[in-house]
Amino acid sequence: YGHSNQLRQARAMGDYLIVGVHTDEEIAKHKGPPVFTQEERYKMVQAIKWVDEIAPGAPYVTTLETLDKYNCDFCVHGDDITLTIDGKDTYEEVKAAGRYRECKRTQGVSTTDLVGRMLLMTKAHHSNIDEDLDYRKHTDNFGKGPKGHSPWTGVSQFLQTSQKIIQFASGKEPQPGDTIIYVAGAFDLFHILDAVFLRGSADIGHVDFLEKVHQLAERPYIIAGLHFDQEVNRYKGKNYPIMNIHERTLSVLACRYVSEVVIGAPYAVTADLLDHFRVTLVCHGMTEVVPDKDGSDPYEEPKRRGIFQLVDSGNNLTTDLIVQRIIKNRLEFEARNQKKEAKELAVLEAMKKMEEEKH
Repeated sequence: YGHSNQLRQARAMGDYLIVGVHTDEEIAKHKGPPVFTQEERYKMVQAIKWVDEIAPGAPYVTTLETLDKYNCDFCVHGDDITLTIDGKDTYEEVKAAGRYRECKRTQGVSTTDLVGRMLLMTKAHHSNIDEDLDYRKHTDNFGKGPKGHSPWTGVSQFLQTSQKIIQFASGKEPQPGDTIIYVAGAFDLFHILDAVFLRGSADIGHVDFLEKVHQLAERPYIIAGLHFDQEVNRYKGKNYPIMNIHERTLSVLACRYVSEVVIGAPYAVTADLLDHFRVTLVCHGMTEVVPDKDGSDPYEEPKRRGIFQLVDSGNNLTTDLIVQRIIKNRLEFEARNQKKEAKELAVLEAMKKMEEEKH
């Protein structure tokens, strides 16, 4: 949602937004190995509703030639400087030409922060929470504990405001003739990967799933129901969700296929919910449905009405796979650092020996 917010601000500065996405090779050269492949990143960026077009394989250093190639008046970046591997400002040329604008960085979130949360899950963060004690203790509407943050995503520093939700929301009401489609889940880590915890499973792509649902009707109006942190923890376990309800709300609202979000949707899709939103179709992925707390099927009512449909996204990317990629990158990074430190230590030892021999 930090990336999405930057793109929202950039789009507001002009009439047409083209987003340059770097290749894996460029990222590895200047920042280290990317978690997602360039094809995954192309698809994710294109799914953000403020993006009109993507420029695949964009150079890491933005030049005037790049802007002219895409007929752009100027480029936009956050107010944090970006440097090449040799310490050069990647926007130096366009800044000098007056074809550079800045937008405010979203406070309380970064890719590094989210990666850190996932790395925590490989250690103590994997511990299960005692539902009897903690579930009852932390029951306010936005999953916050007594210290003001979610007990399940306690490392988050993000502070939600109504203004931010308004900025991300489409504000469009369903119109006569629209097919109102309801989907529900945790939608955890939506902004950095296309894997969704729908009813406790994590092997359906967010973007792919929602795109397939969007294609089911000529005029779709998709409502995404987001479960509170406590509910996600109940059916997912460990220390999920990684992102709290505030972060997940903005992430889903940024998707071009979603028209509305229900914050803290009930786990069971009830008659009251279906009637209130005038839902004509309820969709779920090709994954196991975790029963409700009383053992009942959470989709019992839409199935009874004959409006339930399974949707196969064709995507098998999971959160666990993403975490594995991050761990692999982290281990490679640490191995490189150890080799570098060993080499530097060997050089220092050699220099010290040479000095001693001189004396």
